[in-house]
Amino acid sequence: MIVRSRPGPLDLLFAMRGSIVPLVAPRVLIVAGLALVLAVLERLVPGRFPEMTAAPFTVLGLALSIFLGFRNSACHARWWEARQLWGQLITENRHFAREVVALVADPAACGRLARRSAAFAHLLAAALRDAEGLQRARPWLPAGEAERLGGLRNPGAAVLRAQSAELAALLRGGRITDILYQTLSEPLARMTAVQAGCERIHNTPLPYAYSLLLHRTAWIFCLLMPFGFVGTLGFGTPVVAAIFAYTLFGLDALGDELEDPFGLEANDLALDAMVRVIEIDLLEALGEPAPEPLQPVRYVLR
Repeated sequence: MIVRSRPGPLDLLFAMRGSIVPLVAPRVLIVAGLALVLAVLERLVPGRFPEMTAAPFTVLGLALSIFLGFRNSACHARWWEARQLWGQLITENRHFAREVVALVADPAACGRLARRSAAFAHLLAAALRDAEGLQRARPWLPAGEAERLGGLRNPGAAVLRAQSAELAALLRGGRITDILYQTLSEPLARMTAVQAGCERIHNTPLPYAYSLLLHRTAWIFCLLMPFGFVGTLGFGTPVVAAIFAYTLFGLDALGDELEDPFGLEANDLALDAMVRVIEIDLLEALGEPAPEPLQPVRYVLR
């Protein structure tokens, strides 16, 4: 996720970190190069490309921008829902840690319950990025528990089951009452809902046919537009074509980034930083030294 102050005049012109320019630059150059070739041909053979009305390109460009706007709105809604789910996960971990420290008298059980919550956050973040998270979760799990998670397809759910099993053991042993058991189980149920919501976003992309239609239409528009304007604009056509291409391809590429908010691209969510927030909250609740929050590196917070 990009973390930087409001852009000033120079940033608007030269800022590349967090900009969509590096992603779309090859496509913009192709369109501008085509427009330049057409402008040279028009100069060598005047009248080769007749002047055309801008009406067809205006209508097509308007329709394309509307469809791109709808797609980007849908992608941003996915990004924002994912951020809300991770905000809820942070809240539930704080709630769970506070209740565990206040209500569980056994220090060993209290530490295991709180630390497993951090392991769950690590495993969820890794699963959403299609990575292996067991090594990061291992320091937060009781001895031997990480090995039992190695062959499971959903180790995060297994950690929550271990949490419930430990609470049930405390209840059977008379160390907590049934009311306290219910109080401590409710945050775990909401963590399960957060996991399911994140998996739904991660495993359900926008319809491929819709994205393909927009990709094709953007290319068709940007490649045809220079033919329609070169007779009127001449050597100004590459500039106009590059601006149109930057806008349309940029919106398209930004939608691609926001569609999967859990990735490692510049505008994706900072899952590692949010996991660190959970670690800090749990360790401070246990009265143990906590690490520092993660900081952006070249304006990018992971």
